[in-house]
Amino acid sequence: MIPGLWSDPDSLILLCIDAVSRIIELCAVLVIFGSIIVGSVRYFLIKKPGVLSGIDQMVGYRQYIGQWLLLGLELLVAADIIRTVALDQTLERVAGLGLLVLVRTFLSWALVVEMEGRWPWQSVRE
Repeated sequence: MIPGLWSDPDSLILLCIDAVSRIIELCAVLVIFGSIIVGSVRYFLIKKPGVLSGIDQMVGYRQYIGQWLLLGLELLVAADIIRTVALDQTLERVAGLGLLVLVRTFLSWALVVEMEGRWPWQSVRE
């Protein structure tokens, strides 16, 4: 046990918040990495005769990876928000968070447009 950790509850809380944000980041990386591995195996190594043509297979793979990448990006944004709001409330860090959220939001929109052929705020085409 770290000496003096229990004597300062604020330090323990900050340590826990930092640990939670790092765990969320790790989950995001595992989601993204895992989706690439699982998607690659699913769409390229497990051959189902006559089910998917080459183009359909690639489209399915891109959509699969894109959906999981969106989830990974959302987790990364959540971890950054937790860390910035709870741990490091400097103007520089908040501005950095704003820029990061802006870039990740643009990436998310771009992925939705790429996968679904519409902007996120548009209704689903029938």
